[in-house]
Amino acid sequence: EEGKRVKLGGSGAMKAVLVSDEVKVPDNVTVKLHARQITVTGPRGELSRDLRHAMIDMKLVEDEEGKRVKLDMWHTKSKTKASMNSVCSAIRNLIIGVTKGFRYKMRFVYAHFPINVSVSDDKKTVEVRNFLGEKRIRVVKMLEGVTCYRSSDVKDELVLEGNDIQAVSQSAALVHQCALVKRKDIRKFLDGIYVSEKGNIEALD
Repeated sequence: EEGKRVKLGGSGAMKAVLVSDEVKVPDNVTVKLHARQITVTGPRGELSRDLRHAMIDMKLVEDEEGKRVKLDMWHTKSKTKASMNSVCSAIRNLIIGVTKGFRYKMRFVYAHFPINVSVSDDKKTVEVRNFLGEKRIRVVKMLEGVTCYRSSDVKDELVLEGNDIQAVSQSAALVHQCALVKRKDIRKFLDGIYVSEKGNIEALD
């Protein structure tokens, strides 16, 4: 809900006195708040995020409607108000992470030289060989909490899984960046490893 707006003299900018939003918390998830540092615990584990950069009041509310995190932002301009949605999305992603998890699928694209990708036994390291026929072996280590494996039913597919969406997406970006075409027209040379699908480990309700 958006509160009253007051006009500042001379500047023409409008400020909202109070902007509020809330994030619902499922019954099987526990949320702890301390000085804008949030810890979320669920069936798949525990995740934490430091949100002290956002000037937002956060509190945990529990009543007959259920558990929820209430967020209030006072005397804010329209541009800074956008950070409210960012914080809400971050909290929702933490809740989804500890209940459903995140899964990114990547496909190998090549025209002539087949990209050869192998995964270590602990599912923490990816080795990329024969990219554009190069002899150099590209090694990418997954971030903490992320595992990867080759898809058994789809050819040339790599799957990354984890609870933290930031760690999963950053690991996918590191794999993508290790196989970039240099000094050629990338509209013609499309070889690389690209994210083909983003989803959850367990199906969303």
